[in-house]
Amino acid sequence: MASRGLRSTADSKNMIFKKFYLVVASRIVILTASIFLFAYLVYVARHEISSIILGALIVFQVYQLIVYVNRTNARLTQFFDSIRYSDFSSTFSDKNTGKSFEKLSDSFNEVIEEFKKSRAEKEEHFNYLQTVVQHVNIGILCFDAQGDVDMYNNAAKRIFKKNIIRNINDLSAVKDDLPETLMKLKAGNKILVKLFMEDEIKQLSMYATEFRMRGKEYVLVAFSDIHPELEEKEIESWQKLIRVLTHEIMNSITPISSLASTVNEMLIDDSEEKRSLKALDDEDVENVENALNTIRSRSEGLLNFVDIYRNLTRIPQPNFRYFRISEAFERIEQLMQPRIDSIGIKCNCRVYPEDLMLTADPDLTDQVFINLILNAIDAVKQVENPEVSLIGYQNQNNRTIIEVADNGTGIKPDIIDKIFMPFFTSKKEGSGIGLSLSRQIMHLHKGSISVKSRPDEGTVFTLTF
Repeated sequence: MASRGLRSTADSKNMIFKKFYLVVASRIVILTASIFLFAYLVYVARHEISSIILGALIVFQVYQLIVYVNRTNARLTQFFDSIRYSDFSSTFSDKNTGKSFEKLSDSFNEVIEEFKKSRAEKEEHFNYLQTVVQHVNIGILCFDAQGDVDMYNNAAKRIFKKNIIRNINDLSAVKDDLPETLMKLKAGNKILVKLFMEDEIKQLSMYATEFRMRGKEYVLVAFSDIHPELEEKEIESWQKLIRVLTHEIMNSITPISSLASTVNEMLIDDSEEKRSLKALDDEDVENVENALNTIRSRSEGLLNFVDIYRNLTRIPQPNFRYFRISEAFERIEQLMQPRIDSIGIKCNCRVYPEDLMLTADPDLTDQVFINLILNAIDAVKQVENPEVSLIGYQNQNNRTIIEVADNGTGIKPDIIDKIFMPFFTSKKEGSGIGLSLSRQIMHLHKGSISVKSRPDEGTVFTLTF
């Protein structure tokens, strides 16, 4: 609405300026004619009285023209000064100076009024945004290249426990290297900063963006304390791990304890005051031997479980190399070919484009592929026309994607969120560390692993590098 009003005002102002030019031009024409007539009366007709009267009239015309132009210039200067200094309290009134000046003043007043409305609308929008910014729970901090803070909200005050932040160096009292960390942030950067404040731990997730305003570069940082959520997830993860460890350990300890008690009863005679060994027949000897073998077997299983858990926490750092994904697929297909052929599985390996490269540790990624292929083979054992696919491509964000898909029995919805937990398995045989190990390897590659599955339709594991 303001823009339409300003356009209509500008149109009317143009008409007034045209009238002004016409008036000035007509006065100049009359003044020129008077000068020629004055010259004629003086040098040709030699009428002294007429010449004096006409000369006085010419002087008056010049004076009136100067007054007319100066008055207009003064009005224009006052108008432009009002716009320049945003002083919209001025009003223009010329009721006794002619219609052109009255219309010009009305036009100026209309423009001033439109600017008032536009400024009021901007102030309303600014106040609205300020209210929103100040009431959001996410901290917001905006500063320039020198570290001078242009804006911060109440959430930032609450998180940093500072009511006034003029420069980000003021935050050195919160953490010594926090100002340096903030100054290094660039557009799109996302970091996690841990703070210790008054015996309270805060973990701030910070996201930065950059913009230009009033010819200066600014960095806008949004941050929130995610420590409670991380702590909750950590506790939940520990609880899940403890449940798995307890389950595995109890499965081994219970039969050991029971068999040890049984062997003790078979060997020790405590019916008399002095305990002694019982006399054993061949059957008793065989039972004791079986019990001891079982105890040894379960003890070895428990040691193996602990060893697997130790290996799960000792994954080597990746040795990154640049290689073709198609070469990795060929290695895996050659390695798994005997098992694939024994079940009659159709294996599809495709890479788009064929020369797509990947920067990763080929040994560690091969381990991930093997784990996923083994799971896929196990899933398609009982289906007709079993198929396993390995597909590599780049997504719209230029991230390298590798999918391992099968048309097997799928994963039940009630366990799909547990399959990456260490030692969790739905198989009769298996350690339950394959997927957990794969996720840790992907984490070391700054990537991720996800799964989509439908019962009796198939499963797709997606690796994002």
